[in-house]
Amino acid sequence: MTHLNSIDPQQWVNSHADYLYAFAVTRVNDESLARDLVQETFLAALERLDRFEGRSSERTWLTAILKNKIMDVFRRKASVLQSLQDCGSGGSIDFFETGNGHWKEGHQPKVFGIEQYDELANKEFNHVLEQCLKKLPALWLAVFTLRFIDEQTTEIICDQLAVSASNFWVIIHRAKVNLRACLQKNW
Repeated sequence: MTHLNSIDPQQWVNSHADYLYAFAVTRVNDESLARDLVQETFLAALERLDRFEGRSSERTWLTAILKNKIMDVFRRKASVLQSLQDCGSGGSIDFFETGNGHWKEGHQPKVFGIEQYDELANKEFNHVLEQCLKKLPALWLAVFTLRFIDEQTTEIICDQLAVSASNFWVIIHRAKVNLRACLQKNW
């Protein structure tokens, strides 16, 4: 058990808090919740210190605990919004023509104007994107974040959030459509 001797929980905040906070805030899009999740991660790690086998670095181990905490948040939000399971109507009908699925006039995607790199514009765009993400329903945000930020597979997301594969694709589609509309309006 020499790996336990190398672990110093008193240094976790100095060594890992900023990284874990940045990791959490990009996934939950809520600064207060991200801070709480980092604190919960440290507490859970202290409780499970005897289970740390030393096969990974402290940061990797703490990040894995944080990922589980974030997943718990997504599951709680998803269970509250189970009414979204029945996504068979509304939403995308306003944007697409019935029958052929083409964009309706006036709803086609527009050029965002971020093709060239500009650090200031990217900061502004990221701020607008964060605001748009906050407007998504909790389940949609969870699915979108897991798919496009954490790059999880459809099977894992469906299993963890208890949604069907077809519902997953409807949620992804609607999240993208809503994000596009929000970005076009605000950017």
